[in-house]
Amino acid sequence: QAYLSYNNIATLTHLAAKPGWEITSTLDDVKIWTQEEGDVLSLKVEMQVKIPADLAFSLLSDFTRRQQWDKHYLTCEVLQAVNDDEKIYYITSPSMTGHKPKDFVILVSRRQPCKPSEPYIVAGKSVTLTSMPPSSEYCRSEILCAGFQIYSDSSSSCTVCYFNQVTSGVLPHLAADLTGSSKSIEGTALECIKFLE
Repeated sequence: QAYLSYNNIATLTHLAAKPGWEITSTLDDVKIWTQEEGDVLSLKVEMQVKIPADLAFSLLSDFTRRQQWDKHYLTCEVLQAVNDDEKIYYITSPSMTGHKPKDFVILVSRRQPCKPSEPYIVAGKSVTLTSMPPSSEYCRSEILCAGFQIYSDSSSSCTVCYFNQVTSGVLPHLAADLTGSSKSIEGTALECIKFLE
């Protein structure tokens, strides 16, 4: 378990530090970058938020509040609270036309910074839990790596970077969004800012 959570944080940190991000969209408070490697698509969304970093950290690391701003989350429940900083969640997302709704079992690990220059981190990845086998109602999907890095800009503002790494087959709507338009991602990011502030 310790290895899994360490791995979770390390994978996100590694993804964030990768060179080769291409900026695809810039709004006032939201910037979107993407990176493609083979059939893996990585997304980075940077948001400027007018609340302290520690508050953003506590709001974003509670995934049960996610459906308040992210329409891709239909339900979210805690399956297992491993400790204060690690929880396993069961998430369902609404069905796309002609597809079964998806479900996910993810481990979410959070870390506070050791030094002021370091970000708060909330990292999530899919795990297998014998108590939650795939069901016929849902299409069990996998999140390779997703999460947030939150940098403090001042006592009342922070920069929130959201990352998501998916295989192109997993999220057809995300791939379509990125090639067609990034409006839906921007919309979700703006909802996230609104929720935080």
